[in-house]
Amino acid sequence: MITALSHTLIPILAAILGGILTLIRRPSHGVVSAIQHFAAGIVFSAAAVEILPHVKHQGAIWPIVIGGGLGTLAMLGLKVVGERVHGKAGLVSLIAADILIDGVVLGLAFRAGDKAGLLLTVALTIEILFLALSVSVELGDGGKARLRDVATTAALALMLPVGVLLSAPLAMAPSAVVTGAFAFGLVALLYLVTEELLVEAHSVEDSPWATGLFFVGFLMLLLLEEAI
Repeated sequence: MITALSHTLIPILAAILGGILTLIRRPSHGVVSAIQHFAAGIVFSAAAVEILPHVKHQGAIWPIVIGGGLGTLAMLGLKVVGERVHGKAGLVSLIAADILIDGVVLGLAFRAGDKAGLLLTVALTIEILFLALSVSVELGDGGKARLRDVATTAALALMLPVGVLLSAPLAMAPSAVVTGAFAFGLVALLYLVTEELLVEAHSVEDSPWATGLFFVGFLMLLLLEEAI
């Protein structure tokens, strides 16, 4: 648990960096789309390489059905809320919920092993860097309020260690519960890729080079996994 919590410092620093970068210069649509595709590829690779094997090798059907079903309901619930809630407060709340779930998944990954946790940390760092850029741009406050926007992105990143702490009871849970939790986390990561990162990326700018970065991110994490 201590190892998982210490690794959350990396994406937290990435969130602060992303907020500061928007103070200096706001990224273009092309840059935002490129980061989204790259982050989607990395997160998808982490889900396939590190989370999926822990789900399918357990041979437990019902935990997968229940965990995956709950994950689907949770993600669809977030989607419905996101469509109905508008304004800056709604945006911040939804992103906070996303990062909280990511923290739980990160805690699960470290339970599976340090390598799985490290690879997912890399994936979530890129994701949270993008979220920090997006939040700072969407809040769009000028003057001194822009410093408040940076502080907001940093505060959102703190939901990651909170999620890791929420995953702590799983260390003593039966294997069936852990399998269900992994299935929940797998659905959450796949939703993040297919319904958030890629959808947003194509709505901003759809260029071949940006799309290619999805596969660059996927292969990069795959190669990193082999190297480790």
